[in-house]
Amino acid sequence: MIGGGIAGLASAALLAREGHQVTLLEAHDTLGGRAGFWEAEGFRFETGPSWYLMPEVFEHFYRLMGTSAAEQLQLTRLDPGYRVFFESDTEPVDVRAERADNIRLFESLEPGAGARLEKYLASAKETYDMAVDRFLYTSFASFKPLLVQDVLSRMGRLGRLLLQPLDKFVAGYFRDPRIRQILGYPAVFLGSSPDRTPSMYHLMSHLDLADGVLYPQGGFSRLIQSIVDLARAEGVTIETGATVQAIRSGPTPAGRRAKAAVEGVTYTNAAGATVRLDADLVVSAADLHHTETELVEPAKQTYPERWWQKRTSGPGAVLVLLGVSGELPKLAHHTLFFTEDWADNFDRIFGKETSVPNPASFYACLPSATDPGVAPDGASNMFLLIPVPADTGIGHGGIDGAGSAGVEGIADAAIGQLAEWAGIPDLAERILVRRTIGPADFADDLNSWKGGALGPAHTLKQSAFFRGTNVSKHIDGLYYAGGTTIPGIGLPMCLISAEILLKRIRGDVSTGPLPEPLAAVLH
Repeated sequence: MIGGGIAGLASAALLAREGHQVTLLEAHDTLGGRAGFWEAEGFRFETGPSWYLMPEVFEHFYRLMGTSAAEQLQLTRLDPGYRVFFESDTEPVDVRAERADNIRLFESLEPGAGARLEKYLASAKETYDMAVDRFLYTSFASFKPLLVQDVLSRMGRLGRLLLQPLDKFVAGYFRDPRIRQILGYPAVFLGSSPDRTPSMYHLMSHLDLADGVLYPQGGFSRLIQSIVDLARAEGVTIETGATVQAIRSGPTPAGRRAKAAVEGVTYTNAAGATVRLDADLVVSAADLHHTETELVEPAKQTYPERWWQKRTSGPGAVLVLLGVSGELPKLAHHTLFFTEDWADNFDRIFGKETSVPNPASFYACLPSATDPGVAPDGASNMFLLIPVPADTGIGHGGIDGAGSAGVEGIADAAIGQLAEWAGIPDLAERILVRRTIGPADFADDLNSWKGGALGPAHTLKQSAFFRGTNVSKHIDGLYYAGGTTIPGIGLPMCLISAEILLKRIRGDVSTGPLPEPLAAVLH
């Protein structure tokens, strides 16, 4: 197993429970991948995912492993789920934990919007349930399981949801620009923009407006540690400081559809020695572009560089980790800042001619509002995520302003914008700890394609079976997992990718989640 992010760890745990002997190789000294952390002066910052959505996906994974989310995590329900500041409105909007409260909220923003939200959320729930039952947990190795009545009877609707962009779909229900932005923003979670994301993904609104938003005490590094513990309990060998240099395979036999057999990997261990590790199966949960273009020899690449030239990356990001003296009561655990002309914002990030938006729509997370363990007494832990183009030229981050001029300028602008919009004029003066992370860091530290923060964007041509496959077409025994392959971006999707991997190896073409707990087929 290559890569110790959540997908690699979950895949290793499931395969070991299945009966495989699994060795996981992680290049860094710590595990978690994008779900990393950094500690300084009593602050514990997370450097990756911060939204706990789709709780049933986490619960299902834990139950496959013979445990439960309640046994592994202490989950707190956030209310408000998140707060939104708008450039054109002096008062923020709080999205609440309960569906009924959000229906009343929308009605207060636009007369009649409450009833329309009822219909919108009913559509989101129906689409979400169908996605879970038929599309998310399948490898698309066979399309026969999709030729069933509940899918065939919805083909017309599915076609419209795939072809109509999310922003147009939302505009068919609501006029108020604040509502349109709230319902369009989930596209960013998918590495895209509302005008480029299929309206199929309006299902995301079921997650935050109806299901609510949770937070695991101890942060997402606690979630990662729970999966590390489960993997080790199943016998997985985890080696950190192990950088894979190549995926080895034998000669390709004669024949049109013949595949070379995987033989293992070559890696450099923490002591700097070169190691050849033989294996019957190799799974890469590393960035798929890096895996295919750097670790696989050119003649055997399923996704060579020319394939990637026709693909669209999700956004890059500048992360700003801030330790701040005092409390910040004007911010919620999750706070969003939306510019008025956000069409221009997205065009600058995803258009043909890219540039950094200013002012920017961005996200602020204040975990210390919920978790006292992430900051010293009397201080606040906050990080900002400013979406930018996936462009390593924007530069690296650094500590106390030592990053690239471009990255530090983006950070300064976001801090100033937050201070003005949220009414915290002395914010900059109260900063005790500051670290920035830029697109070049994502490329260097995570081998991320183009320095993107998330992975390939969920556009029509990069969703479901269009996204690619989780098995090599030229090397027998080489598989993929993680956010850069199917089903896509986000922690829940990475857990599902681990299950899809297991199904692919088993030859299981079913479309739904596996029965709980996982019943091994190897003896």
